[in-house]
Parts: sequence; structure tokens; C-alpha cells
Amino acid sequence: MAYIIDLTTHQDNRGSLTVIEKQIPFEIKRLFYIYGVDDSVRGGHRHIQTVQAAICVHGRCIVSNDNGKEQTDFVLDHPNKCLILEPEDWHTMHHFTPDAVLLVMASTYFDKADYIFEPYAH
Repeated sequence: MAYIIDLTTHQDNRGSLTVIEKQIPFEIKRLFYIYGVDDSVRGGHRHIQTVQAAICVHGRCIVSNDNGKEQTDFVLDHPNKCLILEPEDWHTMHHFTPDAVLLVMASTYFDKADYIFEPYAH
């Protein structure tokens, strides 16, 4: 099941510095980011192998998750909040604020065959 980790953040009068080091539970093979989203819903899939880590580095969005047993909504609204998505987590991303930038790190290189688009039947 998907879960949130808090990234190490250092703050002082100059601002904040968030570090991603030894906290992501996989070797990062691919990075991508989503921004400029209108009222569309993104995602709508799960994976066979890929684990992902999602951080809304600016703005806010919601990630709705279904692992076949449990359905949960995660609000990503701070750049030190990182959502880990397991391969079985069928997810959508939605309700992006106009300024939202969602950074996603993946454990695998892109492979079209790794995607499962059908949601779980409940």
C-alpha cells in the first residue's frame, strides 16, 4: 500500500533545504515531472514492477490510490512530503493547483509493458 515519508528538511533564516538521500526505498532509474495541469485526471494505472516516489515540489495535488484492498487519498501539499507508490497501487493524480509541479522518481526505465490500466474490480 502507498505511504508517505517525510523528507529531511533543514530550515534557517535563509530558507529551506530538503534532502533526498537514503530515504527513497529503491534505486532511481527515471525522473519526470508533471505541471501545467488543467482539471484533467492524470495516471489511471498501476505497474507490474515499477515503484514510484511522488513529491509535489510546488503547489498541491491529490493522489487517489487503490491497491485492490484499500482506497486512500493522499494530499501532496508540501515539498518535504513524499508518497511511495508500490507496483500494485492503481493511482490517479488530480485537483492540481495551477502552480503545481509533481516530481516523480521511478525504480525502472519506461516500459509500456509494465503498465496495467484496468482498475481493480470491487
